[in-house]
Amino acid sequence: MTTAEHSPTAAGSGASATESFRAGRRDHVATDVPPERVSAVVGAVLAGVHDAIREHEVSYAEFQAAKQWLIDVGEGGEWPLFLDVFVEHVVEDVAARSQQGTKGSILGPYYLPDQRKLPAVADLPARPDEQGTPLVFTGQVRDTSGNPIAGAELDLWHADSEGYYSGFAPGIPEGNLRGVIVADNQGRFQIHTIKPSPYQIPTDGPTGKLITAAGWHPWRPAHLHLLVRAPGHRTITTQLYFEGGEWLDSDVAEATKPELVLDLRPHGDGALRADYDFVLEPA
Repeated sequence: MTTAEHSPTAAGSGASATESFRAGRRDHVATDVPPERVSAVVGAVLAGVHDAIREHEVSYAEFQAAKQWLIDVGEGGEWPLFLDVFVEHVVEDVAARSQQGTKGSILGPYYLPDQRKLPAVADLPARPDEQGTPLVFTGQVRDTSGNPIAGAELDLWHADSEGYYSGFAPGIPEGNLRGVIVADNQGRFQIHTIKPSPYQIPTDGPTGKLITAAGWHPWRPAHLHLLVRAPGHRTITTQLYFEGGEWLDSDVAEATKPELVLDLRPHGDGALRADYDFVLEPA
């Protein structure tokens, strides 16, 4: 089954995300971790769990419910979804302590590699009748000294006007609203697409059941996903949001940052325009 054949349910999205992860499509996967490091980190995690049990006097019934929930998350293929929503933003915050350049954010579970390469001025692949407000996204990629980076790549993907991603919902063509834009010799780009909508993370699986039980909301604000890369430079993984957007101040994934909010302005014929420059540090 290809990713495009999955449904937009939690199980379908989870299966797609898990399939992508298992195919080795994530960077920085640790493969040779010394026992001392494993002991320190895992010991600290377990100590935190033990402390929570003691502090909140967790009962056996609650413990058994938690055990069943953990089993359900695994069987439903939702570990990428759960970890990306509730844990990844802290890992990204730690990584950012030693990084320069443009602010990063989480990758999320909906990245698919090897998308079509496009020129510096390009229309992001879309259906002929793609719904949504037209968006023109422009900017420049530079290094930390202010020099333009010719040929920098912007791997861009985002949800459609109903909050669905190609590859993770039925009826959406493969590669829809995804592409790799190659900047010109001055590092500049101009991308024509549509403004995505906010969306709920899948709520019909165990992750959704946890959110409901805790009284949280499942919404993410509208955003663009980007990997910005160039030879000799650290790749930036980030998300860009929209000023005034719904859920911007209460993102369920806690991934928003003030530096990543786009200022939208009219571009004519009902379209919107946003400008954003990226700065890449040396690798």
